[in-house]
Amino acid sequence: MTDYIFETRMAVRDYECDIQGIVNNANYLHYLEHTRHLFLKSRGLSFADMHAKGVDAVVARMNLQYKNPLKCDDEFLSCLNVSKEGLRYIFTQDLYRAADNRLCLRAKIELVCLIHGRLGTSSDYDKALLDSGKALLDSEK
Repeated sequence: MTDYIFETRMAVRDYECDIQGIVNNANYLHYLEHTRHLFLKSRGLSFADMHAKGVDAVVARMNLQYKNPLKCDDEFLSCLNVSKEGLRYIFTQDLYRAADNRLCLRAKIELVCLIHGRLGTSSDYDKALLDSGKALLDSEK
């Protein structure tokens, strides 16, 4: 497993599975988004508070690679890293089945900030993505 700046553990619920007994592909998006929200919350940033300020982080692009299916009651680790390229925050997110550490999903999610409806830079988001003075953002990529 790669080193990540944030990890959280989750479990598959029965209603998230399709008739084949595996997680429906759309539910992986929920896992990824929930992980990003928990990460930002751990950094002291609230989506609701930011929205009230007129700042909205929105998904601009997603690339998902389904590797191994998750099934009902599987526990899994949802892990992420983040960088910044121009105005885009690039979240690299991986899901691993806890029982065997098998990679189940690899995702690259690109977010941008809308400031009162216009594309822009948010100093609040930039600050939230710093860890103990060490920049997690790499604007040179």
